[in-house]
Amino acid sequence: REGRTVHDNLMKVIAWTLPTSGGEALIILAAIGLGLALPITPLQILWVNMVTAVALGLTLAFEPTEPDAMRRPPRPADQAILSGMLLWRIAYVSALFVAGGFGVWFWALSHGLEIEVARTMVVNTLVAMEIFYLFSVQGGHDRPLGLRGAFSSAPVWIGVAVVLAAQAALSFTPLLRAAFDTRPLPLDAFALIVGVGAALLVLAEAEKWAARRLRLSPARAAPR
Repeated sequence: REGRTVHDNLMKVIAWTLPTSGGEALIILAAIGLGLALPITPLQILWVNMVTAVALGLTLAFEPTEPDAMRRPPRPADQAILSGMLLWRIAYVSALFVAGGFGVWFWALSHGLEIEVARTMVVNTLVAMEIFYLFSVQGGHDRPLGLRGAFSSAPVWIGVAVVLAAQAALSFTPLLRAAFDTRPLPLDAFALIVGVGAALLVLAEAEKWAARRLRLSPARAAPR
């Protein structure tokens, strides 16, 4: 039981970390490749990684045992960790991060906001998407998110609270604003940011539903 819990939680950490990091990297690479101004600076990327990797990613290691952990058959010893279906989900979610990041970026610029404000919006959008995606991963690769998934782990909610406090400090405290070149955001910007994060959660859950319907869920393809 303990071994399966550890393995399940390791898979959750991987399933959360790789798409979020991949999405951030692809935003930078796409901007450079297209000759665009960077939607997020390297220092801001460093902030996102420092805050979310510790406060969000590590909380998945403390997830409780899955209800069906002892009902599943033993996984083959030679089964790879990064299965084809898991690699697909990493690519899919990374693409959602790129779409969300650039969508907010172009929205901000089209509304005449300063580039520093636009970048601050992108930083907060990435963090919002990472928070919402955390709940999708917490629910499990083969099950839709439910009340059990959302409220089963106190460390996750503590991590979310820490990240929200850190993001508020990044946008509104003079010291961090000067260090990371951020700006305070208008209220409508926060509505857009939360909306993009929620949209990612819906699309991630829709992918899980479709995978189950096709009998190709990441949980089936990934080792247990």
